[in-house]
Amino acid sequence: MNAAIRPVISAIAMLTVAAGVAVVALLGDDARSVAAPAPGAKPTIVLVHGAWADTSSWDGELTALRGQGYDARAIANPLRNLTTDAASVASFLHTVDGPVVLVGHSYGGAVITEAAAGNPDIKALVYVDAAAPDVGETNGSLSGADSVLKKLPDGQLFDQVAGPAGETDLYLRRDIFVNHFAKDLPQTQATELWATQRTAATAAFDTPATQAAWKDIPSGYFISSGDEIITPTAEHAMAQRAHSAVTEFPGGSHLTLVSHPDAVTDVILAAARSVR
Repeated sequence: MNAAIRPVISAIAMLTVAAGVAVVALLGDDARSVAAPAPGAKPTIVLVHGAWADTSSWDGELTALRGQGYDARAIANPLRNLTTDAASVASFLHTVDGPVVLVGHSYGGAVITEAAAGNPDIKALVYVDAAAPDVGETNGSLSGADSVLKKLPDGQLFDQVAGPAGETDLYLRRDIFVNHFAKDLPQTQATELWATQRTAATAAFDTPATQAAWKDIPSGYFISSGDEIITPTAEHAMAQRAHSAVTEFPGGSHLTLVSHPDAVTDVILAAARSVR
């Protein structure tokens, strides 16, 4: 290279670097984020609530997950019929770009088991005190022999009301909700949740599953040892056949996701961090 040209090129390079530094200093973190290589995309986390509940069940987890930089969504579960509820969730999942971690609580576990089938973007399933049916099984058959739902007659468990199109909808009775369903929550909070519960149609518990996504998708299982609605024995059996990574929480209730959202969040984060 000509000796006279070399200093000119060096000067141009130095000016270019200086200009870049000035732009970064002026724009701050935004400029650095544009200039830096994009890291691997975090999965979207989709949370599906169970029966006699709504999306507010996940408020604690949503706050924590968003604080960790995840796009987390709690979506409405219709609570009408396993087939149509799963179709509703599956339709929503098709609006999400990129990898997804799909989480279900209680009856929501049955819904995600059906909804995730055949969707290559679902990279992990997380069951939170939930049912994970195999093909042909119903949600109602999986609560376990020692469940309070099996020990007592329907008349002591539910208030029945007329649903749409002649269906029968169920409310959990106050004693069952406060003293069994949400037994580790303060009585005032448990009573408020009982008073604002959503009904669930009997078909939600009686409709057989037609898909079992846990056969093909890795899963984690959060099991509360104090759950009286879907018993730990039943959940361990479902987790074992699904080859799920199991986390057992000592105590709790069927609503540990409300009483101890940090513990549930840890299991969800472990699943999310496993996605590559």
